[in-house]
Amino acid sequence: MILEIIIFLVFGIGVGTFGTLVGIGGGLICVPIFILFMSDGGIYPYFKTAAQITGTSLVIVMANAVSGTIAYIRQKRVFYKAAVPFALATLPGAILGSKIVDDFSGSQLDLYFGLFLLLMASLMGWNATHKRRSDTTEIGPDFQFPMWLGVAASFVVGFLSSIFGIGGGVVHVPLMIYLLDFPVHVATATSHFVLACSSIFGVISHFLLNHIVWIPAICISIGAAIGAQIGAKISQKTKSKVILILLACAMFALGLRLIFMGSTTM
Repeated sequence: MILEIIIFLVFGIGVGTFGTLVGIGGGLICVPIFILFMSDGGIYPYFKTAAQITGTSLVIVMANAVSGTIAYIRQKRVFYKAAVPFALATLPGAILGSKIVDDFSGSQLDLYFGLFLLLMASLMGWNATHKRRSDTTEIGPDFQFPMWLGVAASFVVGFLSSIFGIGGGVVHVPLMIYLLDFPVHVATATSHFVLACSSIFGVISHFLLNHIVWIPAICISIGAAIGAQIGAKISQKTKSKVILILLACAMFALGLRLIFMGSTTM
């Protein structure tokens, strides 16, 4: 048990650091690991249902997002004019997603999450290899953006975050950068704020539905909270393009494997 706790803590630090560094929340790393190694038949078979995987992952996403958001608020990088309405828009989607996932079987989660990974891997690869329209680094006093588009996307982000147990930043960040023309660092910080709000409500909903396995949730969350502080500091000095491309390739390969696993057991 002690060895497992140490492994969970170290894993959480890695998830929190990377998730905050690139603004994806860490759930895209946790859920595949949970499916492959911690469901029935894995090395540490903690999870019995798909809902337990997503509910537990969302606890870790919440810890990462809240910790990273605190760091970003201290750095004054959160754009509240967008962050608050976007966060409110995620709440109905987060509640809806936590209820729908209860109907998923393990093989359905493998298949649907595998398809989702392929889509997100393609989006991340495109994000890493295309330049933005704007080279600005700060939000000006006259900055304008289509609020309706951001609100609509935020509802979808809340839904995906809750149903798959992931951070919605992988969708939110490129949308804010390429469609709403936010500076990269502001988009990452603002997305983290939105994710913190949506994941809190998603976790409450999953908790009420008894979807959370607490030992890995608590241990990995502690590590993720520590890692988020590290990631926020590193993000000021590093470029994540190469890391994003490598992660996108790994996610694409993993998505294909999960689709194969899900399709052969359904």
